[in-house]
Amino acid sequence: MHYQHQVLKTSLNDPMMDSNVVAAGTGIRGSASNQLYGPHGIFVDVNLDLYVADSYNDRVQLFQSGELQGITIAGSGSLIPTITLYYPTGVILDADKYLFIVDSGNHRIVGSGANGFRCLVGCHEMDSQPNQLSGPSSLSFDSYGNIFVSDQRNSRIQKFLLMKDSFDLSFNQPKFCPTATWNSNGITVANQSIVGRHPNAFFVNTNNTIYVVNQEKNTIVVWEEDSNNPTKIISGGFMQPLSLFETTNGDIYIDDGDYNRRVQKWSAATGTFVTVININSSCAGLFVDIHDTLYCSMPDHHQVVKRSLIGSAMNSNVVAAGTGIYGSASNLLGSPRGIFVDVNLDLYVADCGNNRVQLFQSGESNGITIAGSTTLYPTITLRCPSGITLDAEKYLFIVDSGNHRIVSSGMNGFRCLAGCYGMGSQSSQLTSPSSLSFDRSGNIFVTDQTNHRIQKFQYLEESCDMSSVVETMYSSVLTSNHPIYPRTGCDISYYYEAIEIQVYKSGHYSFNSMSNINTYGYIYAKYFDPFSPSAYLISADDDSSSNSQFNISIPLEINTEYILVVTTYNSNVTGSFSIRVSGPNRVGLERLNSPPVIQSTYLSMLTENSQHFPQPSGTGKYYYESIQINVNMSGLFIISSKSRSDLLGSIYKNSFNPLNPTENLLEVDDNGCSDNQFKLLIALEVNTKYILVVTTSQANVTGTFSIIVSGPTKAVLERTNISSTSTSKSTSTMTTTKTVSSTSKSISTATAFTTTTKPSYACMNYHPTWILIMICSIINLMKKLI
Repeated sequence: MHYQHQVLKTSLNDPMMDSNVVAAGTGIRGSASNQLYGPHGIFVDVNLDLYVADSYNDRVQLFQSGELQGITIAGSGSLIPTITLYYPTGVILDADKYLFIVDSGNHRIVGSGANGFRCLVGCHEMDSQPNQLSGPSSLSFDSYGNIFVSDQRNSRIQKFLLMKDSFDLSFNQPKFCPTATWNSNGITVANQSIVGRHPNAFFVNTNNTIYVVNQEKNTIVVWEEDSNNPTKIISGGFMQPLSLFETTNGDIYIDDGDYNRRVQKWSAATGTFVTVININSSCAGLFVDIHDTLYCSMPDHHQVVKRSLIGSAMNSNVVAAGTGIYGSASNLLGSPRGIFVDVNLDLYVADCGNNRVQLFQSGESNGITIAGSTTLYPTITLRCPSGITLDAEKYLFIVDSGNHRIVSSGMNGFRCLAGCYGMGSQSSQLTSPSSLSFDRSGNIFVTDQTNHRIQKFQYLEESCDMSSVVETMYSSVLTSNHPIYPRTGCDISYYYEAIEIQVYKSGHYSFNSMSNINTYGYIYAKYFDPFSPSAYLISADDDSSSNSQFNISIPLEINTEYILVVTTYNSNVTGSFSIRVSGPNRVGLERLNSPPVIQSTYLSMLTENSQHFPQPSGTGKYYYESIQINVNMSGLFIISSKSRSDLLGSIYKNSFNPLNPTENLLEVDDNGCSDNQFKLLIALEVNTKYILVVTTSQANVTGTFSIIVSGPTKAVLERTNISSTSTSKSTSTMTTTKTVSSTSKSISTATAFTTTTKPSYACMNYHPTWILIMICSIINLMKKLI
């Protein structure tokens, strides 16, 4: 009974039709174990156990026979991490009592198994394509195991066939439990003496044989995982290959496109090389699918091409993704790197230049962003992803090269697996990794390119043992005396509390918030800097739990510093909250003394008497104001604008020359904030003069504006009049300060910033003046060169 928040039952053998008995729920909506909130689908097994899709509580409840207290077995509030559900509406069990759930709000069907939950149908966004759903409501099996789904918003019934065929793959796709964890300290299995400098091309087959290209010697080095020395060295006529792929018969396909415009095959039967495809680019990624089609990602041509290996024509290449033009539209790519093709012939592309992973479903030319920039639903921030693979449950494992780490998706979103504590050469660090591969045991091998080595991160099977779960509770209140920071955008009015996490036993932990306010949770490794909230971030969540609460499921290790930051989804919100931590042992939770954010505000107005940029054509004036900024403490600062006009901000070191606007330029931004306002995140040094130039994106625009400088100390802002010979000052400043009293420990942020500042290489979206066109052209040129 959806609106009565109950499940009733009656015997069909009872002649009285009004003898209903409560099977579950109290009739009052709620999330307690004896309550339901808008239940939909139900299932009763042969033991008379009742399973309920508790829709508004985003969970599936099990009421064992005769019990009115339910157990959460999937979704929000489950004691052991399972899967995140959003408005489940249907549930059914198979013969082995595994769950199959209609996750209606997420437009998909999920199922449990020996290794936890996985997505079965509708795994990549809602729509009306044959492999997509929109608001499904119920499901059922036929006698063959095929799944039938009522695809409600698409007004159809969909049938999904059970795949009985198995495919013989040459690479490993292990199955992992939901709490799978890898040792964060890698083992070097091959150093520069074996792999040479900057290893790229790498492969591990199902026999745990490792292949890597030594680019300095142009050889393929082969060795068994348990061996300390190479067992074979294959020499050929290839030059500087970026990728290789081994098929099930032992043949090796290797990139030779940069110098010799081809892909070569080394035949295991003959021990010789032959050319299999002519190509006018290097192949940053190579892949051979289950139908013997070879794929090549071409970073210089912003495309992925493919060719059947069964045919004889070596030039019959077909475009699999991209148009050959650099871009970020759904049908475009930007310098693609690693690729992966699953058994459904869906193509996954590490789209480096666009900081995203694209999925091109079989036969489709328009991709879907499933990780990184511009995803429909927030996932994870990537920087030049360069490698990608999938596990047996189709979860993504990504080489996030620019962030020097390995990340993966799972039931509760993305998380960092390796290299989570910044770039470097320590065993727990990576520097510009390029590719990854699994062995049979689920260990992850990574080409750690700039460190000239192959790293192995061991899969910890004991991380799947959740038989003993210990809870730790933490309660506090966010008040107006708490520190503030810019959780998102430029609104520096989010109250937060930073909490040190002390881990006494390595394992998988779940952090669940409970509050009447809409909470947001972030977990950092080593440092948290409120002025740079994306640095050292390893996991974040908004409302994976019910009632707009966060639920972060993450592996934690002893002897590692972690910081939990609790804030709110909306700004200027206060209220009490509690955190429940579940894991293999209790954790220590201690509030940290966060550094205060001091805001300095500058008010002024652009008028027709303001200085303006010289215009060669003489048409239109772009008024500007130059403001000198000085600080009495080095640190990271945020400089943002507020105005009804579309403003653009540029900051210079020592001096500003309007006749040469690129001279001494440090940062420039147009729409870093909402409402067409700029935002500059920059390290400012004491005893240094900075000039902020405020102008408009359109000509002949005047009006009032304010500049807000937020940082660890007060900033002094003084208007300056720029001329070709001298600079005069007039002061117009107002400073406001918000200070937080000390509570316990202090957050260490001394090494969380650098005072070495480079120009921002992201050009802005504005109506450019001639002088800003000059700035953008230089920025875009530099972007191409780096």
